[in-house]
Amino acid sequence: MISQKVAVSVVYAGAMFIAVMDQTIVNVALAAIGRQFHTPATAVSGAVIGYQVSVALFIPAAAWLGDRIGPRQVLLGSIAVFTAASALCGLAGSLDELVAFRVLQGIGGGMMAPAGLTMLFRAFPQAERVRASAILVIPTALAPAAGPVIGGLFVTDVTWRWVFYVNVPFGLFALAFGALFLADQEHPAARRFDVAGFLTSGLGLGLLMYGVSEGPSAGWTAAPIVACIVAGALLLAAMVVIELRATAPLLDLRVYADRLFRSTSIVLTLTSVAFFGLLFLLSLFFQDGLHLSALEAGSTICPEAVGVIIASQIVSRRIYPAVGPRRIMAAGLLLIAGVAVLLSFAGTGTSVWLLRAILFVMGFGVAAVFLPSQAAGFATIGAERTSVASTVFNAQRMIGGATGVALLTAVISALHPVRTVAGRAIANLPAFHHGLLVCAGVAVAAALAALTVSDADAAPTMIRPRRQTRVSAAAPLSAEGAAAGTTD
Repeated sequence: MISQKVAVSVVYAGAMFIAVMDQTIVNVALAAIGRQFHTPATAVSGAVIGYQVSVALFIPAAAWLGDRIGPRQVLLGSIAVFTAASALCGLAGSLDELVAFRVLQGIGGGMMAPAGLTMLFRAFPQAERVRASAILVIPTALAPAAGPVIGGLFVTDVTWRWVFYVNVPFGLFALAFGALFLADQEHPAARRFDVAGFLTSGLGLGLLMYGVSEGPSAGWTAAPIVACIVAGALLLAAMVVIELRATAPLLDLRVYADRLFRSTSIVLTLTSVAFFGLLFLLSLFFQDGLHLSALEAGSTICPEAVGVIIASQIVSRRIYPAVGPRRIMAAGLLLIAGVAVLLSFAGTGTSVWLLRAILFVMGFGVAAVFLPSQAAGFATIGAERTSVASTVFNAQRMIGGATGVALLTAVISALHPVRTVAGRAIANLPAFHHGLLVCAGVAVAAALAALTVSDADAAPTMIRPRRQTRVSAAAPLSAEGAAAGTTD
């Protein structure tokens, strides 16, 4: 019989891969979709915005639904919805159909990550959380880098519809594997559904996501954008007041009273702004600035994911137990900032292989941030609050990623990425270079935030398995001696 640690890891990794990859692979196909449906690019973006708003609407309900019917049922159900909606997106006969199916896809995507993260951290005890995070960081890092490569191949050589069809085999595998091997987990009994909290959080997040996503293209001063951002902010402010007063809140914001969760959350949000904004900017920089094809740009970004995979194993097995999260995250963020600054000197004559080598090194910095933040963030969160914490955790990561894309789009748009010289339109490389420097600045801010993380609070996750084995095999020790031999 497969252990629950393996079963949960396989299902969650598969679910996260398709959910995260979807955020980048669809962008590659937007132009082709517009040509297919004879629609301008501004209208096609509705397929992206519809998905993001739907995800934002349903993330808050994930924790309550998990407590109501069980995280296993929510995880498998959300995978089924996401997979079926992906197939329908590929079959769409009009843009309106595609947007509708993307909204349906967002319902599954919004609940997959919180339900899966809850199961993952309930399956792994605190001493093994860093191992779980080493598993988690692989699809999270590989998917956004692989998306442009796979999407470029499909759009160029097959059809844009395959950017959605590709989710189906992964989803079916995760669904079948989970149905066979995932066991039910004990979970708290769900309390009364918090309608006011759901409406204010879902609508607030949805409106804010729409405003932030559409602002760079529609203009930040456009009335609909200003209205959405203001209304979203007011609804979220109302949500905070309502949830703090509620006896059974849908989003228990009291989880932020936990010092370690609060500090790692700040680091995670700022890192998401820098990382996802950087990936978005690099895709544009390589294609529009350095004149690489979509496939070349994707393959140049991909070494970053390879660096993450290699570094995550080193960090989880060797460095994290000995050093703790604070210094690892600060160093990783400074490395990301340094890479962004280095890339700001790249030009049309820069070797592609040099860029790939630089991004491979950046993968070590990414692993040094995401892995410790995920491992340490839940160290002092009780089992009964895991589902709530995982929902908040994923919501802030999503908001951070969307903010990063919007921020970088606004920066390069303000600096005009294309300029006219002698009647010819050429790329304005300084616009991209300044965008990279903004990414570096956000990463430095995140590094300063990482210094507030307490290694002492994260101590239950800092276990050295080999030393623990030697201690247990040795002669009996006192309780104090055994503790000293198993933790740092």
